[in-house]
Amino acid sequence: MRITRFLLAATLGGACALALNAQNPARSFVIHDVRVFDGAHTLEHRDVRFSDGIIKSVKKAAADAGSDAIDGRGKTLLPGLIDAHTHVIGQEDSLRMALVFGVTTELDMFNGAESSKQIRADEVAGKLNDAADFRSAGVLATAPHGHGTEYGLVIPTISSPAEAQAFVDARLAEGSDYIKIILDNGSTYGINIPTINAETLKALVVAAHKRGRLVVVHVGSLDDANEAVDAGADGLAHLFLGKMPDADFGNRVAAHHMFVVPTLSVLASLAHAKAGAALTEDSHLAPYLDISDVKSLSTDFPFPGPKLDYSVANASLQQLKAAHVPILAGTDSPNPGTAHGASMHEELALLVKGGLTPTEALTAATLTPATTFHLSDRGRIAPGLRADLLLVSGDPTRNIADSRNIVAVWRQGYRDDREAYAAKIADGKAKSAAANAASASIPASERIVDFENGKPEGSFGAGWAVSTDSIASGNSVAKMEVVSPGAHGSKGALAITGEIKAGFAYPWAGAMFYPGAQPFAPMDASTTPAIRFWAKGDGAPARVMIFTEAGGRMPASQNFTPTPEWKQYTLPLSDFKADGKGLQAILFSGSTTPGPFAFQVDDVQLVKP
Repeated sequence: MRITRFLLAATLGGACALALNAQNPARSFVIHDVRVFDGAHTLEHRDVRFSDGIIKSVKKAAADAGSDAIDGRGKTLLPGLIDAHTHVIGQEDSLRMALVFGVTTELDMFNGAESSKQIRADEVAGKLNDAADFRSAGVLATAPHGHGTEYGLVIPTISSPAEAQAFVDARLAEGSDYIKIILDNGSTYGINIPTINAETLKALVVAAHKRGRLVVVHVGSLDDANEAVDAGADGLAHLFLGKMPDADFGNRVAAHHMFVVPTLSVLASLAHAKAGAALTEDSHLAPYLDISDVKSLSTDFPFPGPKLDYSVANASLQQLKAAHVPILAGTDSPNPGTAHGASMHEELALLVKGGLTPTEALTAATLTPATTFHLSDRGRIAPGLRADLLLVSGDPTRNIADSRNIVAVWRQGYRDDREAYAAKIADGKAKSAAANAASASIPASERIVDFENGKPEGSFGAGWAVSTDSIASGNSVAKMEVVSPGAHGSKGALAITGEIKAGFAYPWAGAMFYPGAQPFAPMDASTTPAIRFWAKGDGAPARVMIFTEAGGRMPASQNFTPTPEWKQYTLPLSDFKADGKGLQAILFSGSTTPGPFAFQVDDVQLVKP
């Protein structure tokens, strides 16, 4: 579905980095007398030995497992979970967060070429032993102005069948592991967006298959799903809401040997079922959720369209199960109502509520995605495979909620330091609460930044900082400096210059102001729900982008065009679809169009519109 959280806030100040466990993966371990779910079957009383990042043996439990044994009694050992639909978008912290919750592999369904390249390089360099493994579709195939471009993304699009082979080949040259296609005109959600036609869809499928790659199609309706089936796609990314499936839907999908990633977590969010909110109150998960994750999980999709019936998804799922269609667990994190890693446990619960047995749901999160995406070294517990392992208390093959009772996680033999992660989360929450209280004590009339002291600071907030997409492998550049004179002949203004450069899907460059007492500490601006400022510039379009707790990591933006003469602008936060609560940052950036920019701002203030 829609990618509604963004990397910027997390990269600069949001998610906690997970400490790398110093354990040497070459050391041999045995989990003694443990119940094993091997990806398909449950085996009782087993000793599982692993070293060098590889599972060495799975045997009947010995009477004495030795001094290096980890007590597995009353516990279940599972393969590391595989989330078959996420959006990482250069955000390695998402991969770190996923691992904390037992997700050892993420199948990303839309990413910029440069950010994917950087993640892969970091994996090869051994920098991400504390993060989930990464595979990606790279840049998705969508129509001009179609889904995937609605946030001003600078990505290639496709308009005709004649472009299909070149489009696919360009994605493979960038390193895409599989091809993701968008087939969705938005009608299910009460919006109207362009999408590709049947001929272009078919041409893309043929082009990808010619290169031996899987094709996954994002669909938004039953009609879209049927069209993807007819085109010969390999899998559906999402089930759908709206119209109930025809009686033969499941059989048609099965006859074409397709797989389906239902993404029930995000469908529940679209139907305003608030399925993710319960995760924030689960004592096994809550200590590992930062503030932005809690907000995202507690938020449903903000579509104003028709009320959607979640039972449509369950009806489709039951047909697929009856027809023996391979079902893969995927969350579509980090959309509203979801969070990396944590939402996998809600996805498992929703699959069970939808008609799968707990064992079938666990297989959908382990063996089936590994087999479907040709990841032959994982998804099972067997000698010779990667030591991607999840140890939980209880028996999730009988009670799926036991998947949340995590004892330990290993990624290729490295044990994740979950305690350190939880400690950083707790520390971040405490600092945020203190900073928010401090900001709230400042009278609204004094909340102004006027640069009169010659520094990029004001009467409130944590100051200003240059921010560009270079932190996510982009190429854009910016600088800021206080210059004189300012608006009305005052002593100073902030000059922001730079260049937006192509090469990253979400380009930005400019100066960011933090209204809270610390960077990204939320403040309550609900009593002053508008941004007022003076600006002048070279006539090129510019943007104001805001980050809020409710928006997660996805900024909302409004354009303005600074003219050569000073002009005052007032932008109500309602125009950003925000109410002022939990305001975290304000970014003044060049537009998304590549090219240089130069403008000045002064007297930045939060006011009543």
